[in-house]
Amino acid sequence: MKLNTILSLLLFGILAACGNTTSKDNVEYKAETQINEESEENSHALNVVEISTSQFDALNIKLGTVKKRNMAGTFTANGQLEVPPQNEASVTTVYGATIKSINVIEGQQVKKGQVLAYIAHPDIVAIQTKFLNAFNQFQLKEKEYERQKKLYDAGVASGENFQVTATEFQNAKETMNGLKAQLHLLNINAAQVAQGKLAQKIPILSPITGAVEKVKVKTGQYVSAQTELFEILNVEDVHADLMVFEKDIENVAIGQQVRLTLKSRPGLEMMANIISVGRVFEENPKAVHIHAEIENKPKNLIPGMYLTGKIITTNHLIEAIPTEAIFTENNRDFIFKTEENNGKWYFTPIEVKTGIKDNNWITITFMNPKDKNVKFALNNAYYLQAEMNKGEGGHSH
Repeated sequence: MKLNTILSLLLFGILAACGNTTSKDNVEYKAETQINEESEENSHALNVVEISTSQFDALNIKLGTVKKRNMAGTFTANGQLEVPPQNEASVTTVYGATIKSINVIEGQQVKKGQVLAYIAHPDIVAIQTKFLNAFNQFQLKEKEYERQKKLYDAGVASGENFQVTATEFQNAKETMNGLKAQLHLLNINAAQVAQGKLAQKIPILSPITGAVEKVKVKTGQYVSAQTELFEILNVEDVHADLMVFEKDIENVAIGQQVRLTLKSRPGLEMMANIISVGRVFEENPKAVHIHAEIENKPKNLIPGMYLTGKIITTNHLIEAIPTEAIFTENNRDFIFKTEENNGKWYFTPIEVKTGIKDNNWITITFMNPKDKNVKFALNNAYYLQAEMNKGEGGHSH
């Protein structure tokens, strides 16, 4: 009985020892397998892309840091670039006349008061003659008035004679001033006419500073009064005129920021601030005009250019980058860190997590916060990805 018990215990101990050995071997095998898998994964790490300066320039790669921008709380409004009414001028003449010469061409920059053209007509000479006669009559009546006043003050002349002289003097003065005002409208110097210097041709002056948008006349052409001769446009105060639909109007207020993109220049983004909100709906479409002043205006903005505005209704800043800077590998998102050394450019993949997409921008979160302060490639990520995979033997991981 005792011998059987002892044999049973010995057999159980041997089996337990074998079991432990098997368990230990399994643990060691699993650990070794994990190390081998990690080693295999590391051996397939994404490559650093190397390109030459000439390739860099040819690709027009843009560099920059990741910055914060508003990515939420926006709605879209379409419109076009406009200028305020005081920055547009239609140039006319108040008298019918013949165009003697044209001094400007379309597109030319002009200043306020600059001569655009000269006109001539017999009526222009006639009004100068009338003013000269009125000026001479005024001088005679003024002298007679002063003489009669002295006599009246001395009690020599009658009051009736003095009153008649005073009335004639006042009428002569008013006639002269009326003709003087007409000369002023014609840009004629009344003081020179008073000296007998009559102008044979008179200048047409620009009422504002700007560019000659249109020249609507030719040399030798007769133009009647109020005919439009030139259009002048000052684009310095060009602004965005957007149409906001009825459903969105409650979310618009003066001072809000707007992100603008031109349909003809999609790569250009501008920031603007709303300066006025309309109070009358247009019928077709039913929308209200809002005006936004553009910050740091780029060159060559022309009124009439179509644009799209993202009106920011909340002030939520978050790190974002252009979508062209993102590439996906093995369901993970990356951007390329950029370095330059001895005429070579090096692009190192940095993993990030992407979030909200807004137009051509997308929010990102860095896996390692230390990475965010370096420069990155802001475009051509898919080309760089192709170069990277080429370096891995053409395999995608």
